[in-house]
Amino acid sequence: MNTGLSSLRILIVEDQPEARSFLRGILEDLGIDQVYETDRGQNAMDFVRGAYDSIDCILCDWNMPGMSGVEFLRHLRENGMEIPFLMITGRGDQASVIEVRNLGLAGYIRKPFSVPQIEARLRILLQRIKAA
Repeated sequence: MNTGLSSLRILIVEDQPEARSFLRGILEDLGIDQVYETDRGQNAMDFVRGAYDSIDCILCDWNMPGMSGVEFLRHLRENGMEIPFLMITGRGDQASVIEVRNLGLAGYIRKPFSVPQIEARLRILLQRIKAA
């Protein structure tokens, strides 16, 4: 399927193997074949340090052992890394949303999510990347 998203290079950060695999499958179905993945925030931080220019977007779970998605996002921003970041979570309370938006979050995807939701968020991101 050619969705126009194939140029995106995405890092998935998700501690649950099934969820990571599901996300990878969605991205591949959307024609995105440059997908990297890791299961921990610290591993993701190490990866991004070495591959900053190779990533267009991060899809990250909020709740993970060790370093949460919010902590990972905070570390990125504190280190001047402005990679677009989409947080995936079951949280929906306003305080949580405000917390991550203030850190420069590009978008928020609530679980359970659908393929059209992921595609819509990525299209918005791609437009922002092209406009920059």
